[in-house]
Amino acid sequence: MSELQRIDYSGTPLVALHGKPAGQGLAAVAVFPTFMNSTPGVEAKARALIDEGYEVLIGDFYGPDAPSNLDEAFVALEKLRGDPPAMRQRVRTTLELLRELAPDEPHLAIGFCLGGMAVLEMARDGQDLLAVASFHGLLETRLPAKGRPKARMLVCHGDRDELVPRSHVMAFWEEMDQAGADWHFHSYANVGHGFTAKVGLDGSPTPAFDASADRQSWRAMLGLFDEVLSNSRT
Repeated sequence: MSELQRIDYSGTPLVALHGKPAGQGLAAVAVFPTFMNSTPGVEAKARALIDEGYEVLIGDFYGPDAPSNLDEAFVALEKLRGDPPAMRQRVRTTLELLRELAPDEPHLAIGFCLGGMAVLEMARDGQDLLAVASFHGLLETRLPAKGRPKARMLVCHGDRDELVPRSHVMAFWEEMDQAGADWHFHSYANVGHGFTAKVGLDGSPTPAFDASADRQSWRAMLGLFDEVLSNSRT
C-alpha cells in the first residue's frame, strides 16, 4: 500500500497528506477532499493515483476545526462556502505547497464534493493547472470565471445529486461557455451525490456509491490526464 506522509503547512495550521510513486512521477496532483475533510475513501483514491504514477498531496480545508460528524461538517461547509475569497485562499495554500514539493512537474487537481467545488474554483481563479477533475462537486459559485480558465475541466456528476439541482448544472454550462472554458461534463443517470464513496466513516457501505459511475468517472479522469500531459510534451 502506498504510504501517505503528514505535512504541516500554512499558519492555521493545516495538515496535508503527501505521497509519491517509487519511480519518476508523471505529474503532481492536488487532491481536495469532501466536506468531512480527508476520509479513508479519499485517501484510497490518492493511493490509486500514486499507483498510476502520480505524486499526490491531499489538502486540508479546516485545520484544527475539522468536523467529527455530519452535523459539524454541514456547519463547517456553509461557513467555508459563505466566504468565497477566503475559501479560494485556503485552497491556494495547498497548491502552493504542491508547487514547492514538485516544482518541476506538471500540476493537476481533483476533488470530491466540497473538493470538487474547490478545483472548479481554482479553474475559475485562473490557476496554472493543466487540468482539474470534479467528482460529485458543487457547481454553484459567487465568483464566476471572468476570463478563460487555463485548466481543462472535467465534471463528473450524478444526475440525481440532491445537492446540485439541474438549474445549477445549466448555470455552470452557461458560465463555462461565456468564459470560453475547455470543459467536459459527464452526467450519470439515476446517480446521486457521493457516488465514489464505497464506505462511510464508520466503515459501513454507503447507499450513494455507484460502481459504474465510480469506474467510468475515474477512467475519464485518467484519460484526460494522459491527454493533457501528452499535449504538454509536444
